[in-house]
Amino acid sequence: MINNLISSSAMSFGLRCSQMCMGKLIYGFNVSVDGYIADAQGNIDWSEPSEELHQYWNDFERETACAFYGRRLYELMAAYWPTADQTPDATPLIVDFAHIWRDMPKVVFSRTLEAVGWNSRLERGDPVEVVRKLKADTDGQLEVAGATLAAPIVQAGLVDEYRIVVAPTAVGGGIPFLPVLPSWISLRLLENRTFPGGTVLLRYEATA
Repeated sequence: MINNLISSSAMSFGLRCSQMCMGKLIYGFNVSVDGYIADAQGNIDWSEPSEELHQYWNDFERETACAFYGRRLYELMAAYWPTADQTPDATPLIVDFAHIWRDMPKVVFSRTLEAVGWNSRLERGDPVEVVRKLKADTDGQLEVAGATLAAPIVQAGLVDEYRIVVAPTAVGGGIPFLPVLPSWISLRLLENRTFPGGTVLLRYEATA
């Protein structure tokens, strides 16, 4: 399913990224009230989004010029979204997100993958150093996707904005949204919004 990028595609991707995909780095997730993105078994059914929330994330991804992925999350996404719009029961929201995900430039950090597809670029360097350099090079909205990849990037203070969508569920343990921090992160509230079902968006700017 995953195709190698030919040289011309890689050059086009690099030009597009260098022009528009760096600048403000955002880390966002659906999170339980006790701070987890998945429970101890990896289950995320409790965070199933309403149509309004699904539309919010679609619009967020549409505005994202480049996303950073680790291997595991990239493989999960690449196994579903490239063809999700072709299933008979695909909703307009799923069709829309599938198109967005396929087209969006992505940087995949992995030492084991041999190739990536769907407008993605493979990166084997240190995520902190790579993200730091790319942020400094260009302007635009960036996303770090996945808690494992985000951990060292958060710890290094590279995240500019946090979008925490709190579901009205406590799961008691699992994969935390935030890693152990070397020091406090001071935040300024930019927006709060309630979605159907009691889910609440908290959008924060990192101030220090």
